[in-house]
Amino acid sequence: MSPFSSFLPTAHCEQDAPSSLTGSALTSVRSAVEIPENELKRWRRVFDANAKVVINGEKFLNTENFVNAIVPRGDLTKVDRAQFAILFRVADASKRGLVSWEEFTVFETLLKRPDADYWIAFQYFDADNSGTITFDELKNVFTANVGSSSIPFDFDSDWVKLYLGKKNGTHVLGYNEFTQLMKGLQGERLRQSFKYLDADQDGFIKPDQFKQIILEIAGHKLSDAVVERLPTLCTLTPGGRITYSEVVAFHNVVREMDMVERIIREATAKSKDGRIDQSDFLNHSAARSRYSLFTPMEASIIFHFAGRGNGDKRLALVDFAQLLDPRWRAPREEYEGKTATSDTSFLNVLLQSTYNFAQGGIAGAFGASIVYPIDLGDIQNQRSTVVGQMLYKNSMDCAQKILRNEGLLGFYRGLGPQLIGVAPEKAIKLTVNDLVRGRAMDPETGRIKLGWELIAGGTAGGCQVVFTNPLEIVKIRLQIQGEAAKLEGAAPKGAVYIVRQLGLVGLYRGASACLLRDIPFSAIYFPAYSHLKKDVFQEGYNGKQLNFLETLGSAAIAGMPAAYLTTPAVDVVKTRLQVEARKGESHYKGLTDAFVKIYREEGFRALFKGGPARILRSSPQFGFTLLAYEYLHKYLPCPLQDKPPQVQTALTSRQEDMSRIRARNALKILLDVHGDFGRRATNFSPPLVRPSPSKLA
Repeated sequence: MSPFSSFLPTAHCEQDAPSSLTGSALTSVRSAVEIPENELKRWRRVFDANAKVVINGEKFLNTENFVNAIVPRGDLTKVDRAQFAILFRVADASKRGLVSWEEFTVFETLLKRPDADYWIAFQYFDADNSGTITFDELKNVFTANVGSSSIPFDFDSDWVKLYLGKKNGTHVLGYNEFTQLMKGLQGERLRQSFKYLDADQDGFIKPDQFKQIILEIAGHKLSDAVVERLPTLCTLTPGGRITYSEVVAFHNVVREMDMVERIIREATAKSKDGRIDQSDFLNHSAARSRYSLFTPMEASIIFHFAGRGNGDKRLALVDFAQLLDPRWRAPREEYEGKTATSDTSFLNVLLQSTYNFAQGGIAGAFGASIVYPIDLGDIQNQRSTVVGQMLYKNSMDCAQKILRNEGLLGFYRGLGPQLIGVAPEKAIKLTVNDLVRGRAMDPETGRIKLGWELIAGGTAGGCQVVFTNPLEIVKIRLQIQGEAAKLEGAAPKGAVYIVRQLGLVGLYRGASACLLRDIPFSAIYFPAYSHLKKDVFQEGYNGKQLNFLETLGSAAIAGMPAAYLTTPAVDVVKTRLQVEARKGESHYKGLTDAFVKIYREEGFRALFKGGPARILRSSPQFGFTLLAYEYLHKYLPCPLQDKPPQVQTALTSRQEDMSRIRARNALKILLDVHGDFGRRATNFSPPLVRPSPSKLA
């Protein structure tokens, strides 16, 4: 038998689509012809890596090898890995228990179809590979995969007859008809199961009976925590029993779980406190769709299970995790336990801060090295003018003179002390900001109030000045020595000489100006950076992670208002106070005296001297610094650091190979028939039934 025979079956006319199978077959062939070479190489690599059976020098996949080749990696669904063996029967076109390279290529090509999930399910039920499904095939495949202890399904029901006719075997299902039957089959099973278990025909079933129904038709879509709480649905109404309306409502929630998740994620993201109640859910649902998607009963069921029996309180996204993630394993209890331990462990906090300090120092050195030439020009341009003489007209003139007098190396004069100073400067700022934000953050929502954001940034800026002011004044004096030595013939002096000359008190000259600069700068910068990532670039929205340019853009843009609003005027004054005045230059007694003299002697514009250069320096420096810091945190996270629990589902997981996703979805369609589908039919192989007379005619 040709490997293509299972995938390009005999065409049979349908009532509404006379040549749909022929067209689908031709489409499959055309798709196979158009396969890119690199895709074939990838398939070959996967096949060779998993094929362990060799016959006459030819490789084959057995059932286990085939499952290893197609199962999605890191799958976030509650599907038994062994159940993927169902798809092996579809791929094994020759029915010899092995899949060749040619058959694997055909199967992968089939998965490229946009309707591959339904097409594979059709192939599984089409036991005789005729291209249509008879009543006997439908019934026998269903029965072979469902145990005798399961709730029986009535194939003589009016619903089945609507698809297959009143006389068994007189009508067959084509592909399009089959897809519609499969879509409605779960609802019919739900109706029949409730009717079967409602022995008294009073419209009620017991909680354990409700659990049995849901486990059979949707158990693979629910976490163990929700499954254990299924009987508690009876508490929504008096009487301790469950109505058909509640069963249907719960099934609708499970069926529309992707939309439920999208609404919950969007509503909690827009909520001020990161929490929502039933009214918020229904309002956001109505705003997101043309018609109402969920009824009040369905909303109450969602909040009942997410709130663990208390559906009236406001819930965070993490509370819904047990309902949204089939593999949920109580992360909140684990997280709260870890938090309680870390709160009492000073050593743990110290180690985390030390780790962040080291990463902050590396990131700061990286950012400073990139923008140091701009910083040098900024410092030189902000220097005082000698009476009757202007040293530099603007930033461009300053750069030209440095290049002419000192060469390219002149732009990096003082870089060593700068890097030594930047490491603790940025490390302290980033570490303190993270420490305060972590303490003020809601552990469930990850939210922090704006007031605490400002306090965290301001505290970080204040702590920075205490440690970095001495290093900065040494750096500035080293930077201005180059041109002074060129003009005056003086020999440059080293950092040790400058420290001895200034003394302990002198090392903190201009500290008040630094505090006036760095506290508001950090208070503006860090909240702006956080809100740019979240509100502009939508970090965390449906699990989104920012790329390189978005992270760099957020960090760089946040530095612009911070630099413009706080740095120019105060930084000019700070530089004047920290520079050693030479003959003919103004002397300043303090911060206020410097402001007054600069304004009186040089005018208001002098307070913003070097402002554009400062913005050009601060923006890229903090941009590259925060970029490096974020990536260090991402790829080298602290093993002791506790983070708020994340809700990871198939909606937010990284997109995998589409063929693997479609293989998983095809299996889900079969599991919707029954949760044990495939477990009982491991050795099940066609033909299940003899061809009906209608097919032989």
